[in-house]
Amino acid sequence: MFFLDLPIVESLQLNIEALIFASEQSISVNEIYQVLLATGTSSVTEEEISLHIQAIKEKYEGNFAIGLVELAGGYQFLSKKEYYQLVNQLQIQRSKKKLSQAALETLAIIAYRQPITKLEVEQIRGVNCDYTIQKLLEKELITISGKAETIGKPILYSTSPLFMDYFGINSSAELPQLKDFANDANEIGEQQE
Repeated sequence: MFFLDLPIVESLQLNIEALIFASEQSISVNEIYQVLLATGTSSVTEEEISLHIQAIKEKYEGNFAIGLVELAGGYQFLSKKEYYQLVNQLQIQRSKKKLSQAALETLAIIAYRQPITKLEVEQIRGVNCDYTIQKLLEKELITISGKAETIGKPILYSTSPLFMDYFGINSSAELPQLKDFANDANEIGEQQE
């Protein structure tokens, strides 16, 4: 048992907090359960873990620069919105793994039309996408989600859970829609009802 000098409930909560903190990506309740089970840390249910996660979330609602956020079916510590400019500047300086314009375009097509074949992506972009799709697979922003039921059974691509983490969303339903970018000042003619 870890933290023998602490009460069992507090010890368990600290173990859960440590797992969330140490995870590079969002970590699910089931993953936490499996780790706790494998280490023999505690006999706890997934429901109890969820209650502890809620308590951790409430703990960080106070005067902290970070908070516990639910992302892509899991939990992750992220800096709070009021620190966006500061953290964004750090990310700009560290942007070694920045996505190219071609990668962003390809990723957007896959995100909005998933599951989609490479040929369909190429038809939309009008250029070969072999290299870009390979780089997105290497960065684990997209995954192979199966094969199409058409001639030749081409590979289907979809976004990955890391894509959700990377863009800070829970599901593809949270992707911006075209109407979110519509600007009335750019319309021509009169609107009809």
